[in-house]
Amino acid sequence: MKLGDGVEQAIHCVLLLSGLSESGVLSAAALAEFHGVSPSYLLKHLQAMAGAGLLESVPGPKGGYRLAKAADKITLLDIVVAVEGPQPAFRCAEIRQRGPNPVAQHFFKAPCAVNAAMLKAEKAYRAELKNVTVADLGGRGGADLGKAITARSCAFFDLHERNRSPGSPKE
Repeated sequence: MKLGDGVEQAIHCVLLLSGLSESGVLSAAALAEFHGVSPSYLLKHLQAMAGAGLLESVPGPKGGYRLAKAADKITLLDIVVAVEGPQPAFRCAEIRQRGPNPVAQHFFKAPCAVNAAMLKAEKAYRAELKNVTVADLGGRGGADLGKAITARSCAFFDLHERNRSPGSPKE
């Protein structure tokens, strides 16, 4: 199974946004800059996540994006579905009924075994993604890596975070 690049970008953006102050936002351009990705491609995914209720889009010149709910309420499955859509990765086209000399139609009353196996695997995959929240991912990567990521994020917030709460420790 291959997910689009937008899924990785979306997950990392949500992780970064989870570190903002309560009223803080980051512009789509700042998120794209931080991750070194195309702003127009990323914007499409940010809008999809806002439409799915994962992000809040704050309009205006000081606007941007922030989480619409707590990081422990956003799962990886929520992000994947927002970006890729709810359809299963495998879509059975019933090719077993095509080609020369197909078998009689009454054999196709039972579901395709290939489709059943693929959907079972997809169900397990989605269940695992549903068990992992953005908050779960926040502290992973080891102590030194975690400190380096935190330092990079804080320095970036100092330059790009908008609408900070008064007295926010990031000011």
